[in-house]
Amino acid sequence: MPGRWFPILAVFVLTVTIVAGFVTVGPQLGLALGALGVGVLLAWAARAEEKGPIETAPVTQLRRRILVVVMAELDDRAVAAIQATGEYDRPGNQAEMLLMAPASQGKLDRWATDVVKSRAEAQRKLVVSVAALGKANITARASVGDDDPVLAVEDALHEFAASEVILVTGPPRADAAGEKAAAELTERLRQPLERVIVSVPG
Repeated sequence: MPGRWFPILAVFVLTVTIVAGFVTVGPQLGLALGALGVGVLLAWAARAEEKGPIETAPVTQLRRRILVVVMAELDDRAVAAIQATGEYDRPGNQAEMLLMAPASQGKLDRWATDVVKSRAEAQRKLVVSVAALGKANITARASVGDDDPVLAVEDALHEFAASEVILVTGPPRADAAGEKAAAELTERLRQPLERVIVSVPG
């Protein structure tokens, strides 16, 4: 409580002291006392500011976060693996998930710079994958990433602090890009990496 009344009391004492200085000695003493009083008030204000509330990290930052890299659309096997990794069967689990599909481009697409086509294909994979997860009562955000899968993961991690990464690819012989991404991510990621291989239609 003393801190609450201190400013009022200080202003009152300061006013009386300045007036007394002017009356008894003259303007010089009054100004000097006024400057001293202002210094005391500023020092008190600075100390009061230093004792503000202690900042706490938002609760969402303490949640488990899983980044799922969708290089091939999810099938039932992939959904089961994601469900097990995220422990979504555990009561009270509030893990947060981000699905990210790299906007993969073929050689012809690169020459034609057909970005719209590659992004549309990535979005299609995300729609199918989000629906597959929804059947298992798993919700996730979705985004399209860079055409380079490793760079896409790097960009995603700059904004989504994942604690785990799941890479969904086709079989090694049918998905050379997935094989290359898996090898590089294994070397470069600090987070645990799990690769899930799904069958490729046709």
